[in-house]
Amino acid sequence: MSIIRDITLAPSGANKIDWVSTCTPVLSQLRERFRTERPFKGMSIAMSIHLEAKTAALALTLAAGGAKMSVTGSNPLSTQDDIAAELVNRGIDVYAWHGATDEEYTDHLRHTLACCPDIIIDDGGDLVSLLHGECRDYAKNVIGGCEETTTGVHRLRARHAAGKLDFPMIDVNDAKCKHHFDNRYGTGQSVWAAIMHTTNQMVTGKTVVVAGYGFCGRGVAMRAAGLGANVIVTEVDPHKALEALMDGYRVMTMDEAAPLGDIFVTVTGCKDIIIKRHFEVMKDGVLLSNAGHFDVEISKPDLMSICTKKEIRRNNIDGYYTKDGRILNVLGDGRLVNLAAGDGHPAEIMDMSFALQALCVRKLATEPKLPVAVYDVPSEIDDEVAWIKLDAMKTTIDRLTDDQYDYLKNQF
Repeated sequence: MSIIRDITLAPSGANKIDWVSTCTPVLSQLRERFRTERPFKGMSIAMSIHLEAKTAALALTLAAGGAKMSVTGSNPLSTQDDIAAELVNRGIDVYAWHGATDEEYTDHLRHTLACCPDIIIDDGGDLVSLLHGECRDYAKNVIGGCEETTTGVHRLRARHAAGKLDFPMIDVNDAKCKHHFDNRYGTGQSVWAAIMHTTNQMVTGKTVVVAGYGFCGRGVAMRAAGLGANVIVTEVDPHKALEALMDGYRVMTMDEAAPLGDIFVTVTGCKDIIIKRHFEVMKDGVLLSNAGHFDVEISKPDLMSICTKKEIRRNNIDGYYTKDGRILNVLGDGRLVNLAAGDGHPAEIMDMSFALQALCVRKLATEPKLPVAVYDVPSEIDDEVAWIKLDAMKTTIDRLTDDQYDYLKNQF
């Protein structure tokens, strides 16, 4: 029995899912292949990913391959209730609704795992955490899983290093077709689409502070510069700081950047990136947003400690009124701004990321069980997705001749 907000919202969800299906040619091709092969027949797959139209396309692709799907969101503010309703109409078990409390969100995760899945797809590590804790009884059939995000991979590797990982997991996040495109171009576009739609403000001429210069941060900085912003990057990694400098951005500490920025975007995966001393020197009217997985990068407790009140100024904008008369604006409650205040990454980008997920799940389902570890995506899967995507984009490229291949292979 699914747990959703309102089944009558399904027609709107159907329109979104049908539109996305026209923009995801790689997933569409895999769906037809899986419909014939049925690689997941008799299997249950539990999935926790931001529940919107592109995620629905992945769930339906796996279902076409015979899987019994059990789906929830990976963030209380990213679930779209109309998508959840239409997935139920299409035979998917869904446990999620927009705006879930922390207790409801965790309860939805538990319900999703109650199917005792054979395979899991995680986004941020919450399913893995529960299966190693209070939901350990639901892990009896798990042969492995996939992780979608940088934050989740960090949690996985830490768990494995501590000897506390019970089943193999594939690190989809670090595949070339994921982090080169999803993290950089997907995050870069979707963050600014959400900020501009939510605030109805210009970016050109503003000073934008990007905290973190991994692939996501690079994308955010690149698109900000393209929109005419003056970009400052803050970093803790000297190599990434040098890269940002050589890409043409100013690099400094957050203490130095705090009084200069008009718009802040945190993209680190760590906590307490913007804290009390930074809030105390920020401009009146500043926009604060986060594109990291958890809502801990902008310290809301610290912000509230210097404010007299908090109020909703506009949909997805909370105004924090400081004791000295300034207003500091937090977008999307400090959660992933591109999903909490937007529609997430472009469909063409998620086509590649979710195709990787689908093929990695197929590998887990059809090949001998892997020893417990965190695995990279096999290069043949990464390459297959890239070739299919190029073909869908009507693009051809050169290939090495046998002679060229031998030349490169035998240079010693």
